[in-house]
Amino acid sequence: MSPDQSNGAEAQPKPKRPRKTPPRMSATMTRRALAAVAGGAVIAAVATIAIADGFNRSENLPVISSGSGLQATKVEDVAFASATAGDCLDWTSAGSRGDRTDVTKVDCSEEHRFEVTSALDLSVYPGAEFGPGSRYPGALRFASLRDEHCVPSVGNYLGAKFDPEGKFSVGLMFPSESGWAAGERTLRCGLQFSSTAGTLLPFTGRVEDQDQSNIWDPGSCIGINQGVPSDPVDCAQPHAFEVISVVDLATRFPGPMPSVEDQDEYLEDVCTQASNEYLGSADALRDKTLTLFWDNLDLDSWLAGSRRINCSIGKETETGFATVTGSAKGDILIDGTAPVKPPPIGEGRSTPTPLPGAAPLPGA
Repeated sequence: MSPDQSNGAEAQPKPKRPRKTPPRMSATMTRRALAAVAGGAVIAAVATIAIADGFNRSENLPVISSGSGLQATKVEDVAFASATAGDCLDWTSAGSRGDRTDVTKVDCSEEHRFEVTSALDLSVYPGAEFGPGSRYPGALRFASLRDEHCVPSVGNYLGAKFDPEGKFSVGLMFPSESGWAAGERTLRCGLQFSSTAGTLLPFTGRVEDQDQSNIWDPGSCIGINQGVPSDPVDCAQPHAFEVISVVDLATRFPGPMPSVEDQDEYLEDVCTQASNEYLGSADALRDKTLTLFWDNLDLDSWLAGSRRINCSIGKETETGFATVTGSAKGDILIDGTAPVKPPPIGEGRSTPTPLPGAAPLPGA
């Protein structure tokens, strides 16, 4: 069985609203620019799956379904084939083609990578599309099945407690081509915690029992792939941005959801203070030519109970993020070069640069 990883960027932090580093973009323009970066990551992930077929292949998939009459022969087959809503699944190994070869049921209080919300039996699907001898659906069709069946399944499973912009995303586990050829037609809808690049990360506890805020621990660095945030990495490795603080908006807004403008007004001061404390001075952010930015919560997230956001620092470009190497607490490289400390604000403005051929300035 293969977890659907085509929607990994949807679970990752969606950095917004760069601040404090000139040139200053408007909040609306910046939010749209970084949202486009996140959207590009989704498209790239789907394309990778469709071309490489890397996440769709496994030789150790369940070979039974409610309509196949076949019998499971492996422990992982039994675990997957008997999984129902509320079960948690995990695995530790992955073959060269991304195969999950040791899927097991675990107590949801333990680390796991998938929480089942429903089973989907395609053998009872009307028409011949999924009938005996039918063609393997492929990544894009599985993605549409996820959207068609698993999104409503998660809604039924969690109700208003699901944050669609939060830490968890809707996933689908589906048969390999060999399992499909053997008659397997049962899929599993569920919840997963995935990085922007689509890597499924372990989590503990049932989703309904925890804060779904889309946050990372302070000090975390989020990797970079062609200007787009990817998996968490050691800060000594190339990365897109570094998380400096987690802010609980409930401490300032205990009642109804604040507007984005009210969030920004509060977070500008809080994140700036966090940056000064994290970096050790009020000048460090500007001296290292980095950008301070933070997330915002929308109504769906607020109603689901999410209250926490990240303050982060990175270096934005017109197309995404520059590559930062090293923690911002120390020496860093930006796109392989040490940042050049800008001159003090106002320096050089009192003595303009003369035009070519002009007479020397007084005292020059």
